[in-house]
Amino acid sequence: MSRYAENTTVGSDRSRSEIEATLRRYGADQFAYMTSRTEARIGFVAHGRQVQFRLQMPDPADRAFTHTPERKTRRSPQQAEAAWEQATRQRWRALALVIKAKLEAVEAGITVFEDEFLAHIMLPGGRSVGETIRDQLDDAYTGTRLLELMP
Repeated sequence: MSRYAENTTVGSDRSRSEIEATLRRYGADQFAYMTSRTEARIGFVAHGRQVQFRLQMPDPADRAFTHTPERKTRRSPQQAEAAWEQATRQRWRALALVIKAKLEAVEAGITVFEDEFLAHIMLPGGRSVGETIRDQLDDAYTGTRLLELMP
């Protein structure tokens, strides 16, 4: 099965710019962007909510980049970097698609902003809603404890 935009030539910088332009078009403001070799984050404010997407970057040391898929032979450092960069571009394109689809679903009245972005809405303590309830959700489904919906 192929991945969305796996052969894209659109650079990560262009995807980030497209994401910001899309967010502005749908009324978001107060943008932030951070990146490291292992993670990137895009934050913005929309509908009175602070939202942050965390994008895990592929590990450059992964065999998917250091070795060829067919013969499993070691790639040159330049080839490994190029393969890693391609995977990075693919992830940025996928994030651009996800954000655009969520915003269009809200604009079309299919859903509401909070439902589409709930997992990525930041809480006052600095964690997202998704991070906050993930462990509780696992516990609720294994029957070890009930999910607390109200404090």
